[in-house]
Amino acid sequence: MGHVMPIIGLMDISESEDSYMFRLALPGVKRGESEFSCAVGRTGKVTISGITTTGEKIVHKFSRVFEMQTHNHWPPGPFTMSFQLPGPVDEEEFSGSFGTDGILEGILKKAKHTTPTSQQ
Repeated sequence: MGHVMPIIGLMDISESEDSYMFRLALPGVKRGESEFSCAVGRTGKVTISGITTTGEKIVHKFSRVFEMQTHNHWPPGPFTMSFQLPGPVDEEEFSGSFGTDGILEGILKKAKHTTPTSQQ
């Protein structure tokens, strides 16, 4: 049996006729290009890597020191997580945004199905 880490965020996945959309809550995750990445594979696997600041016991904000009482957060530092969309995607057709509210939203076009041609 492996060690299970606490959940870093909640996720929603939805589908339209030609696309998939996901929303993922990433509270306390740094948004800089050098600190965060979201990669999408052809199979629909989404891999997210970053650095979270949640889980620390002491927080310094606005010249004040806060002792955190929160539990069940991912430990502070680097993390990687992945999830699978319901089907294959065109990884070139990805649009995403990571808002100041800590919500990562991505939209991916579904892969176009090709019909094999019959040989005669």
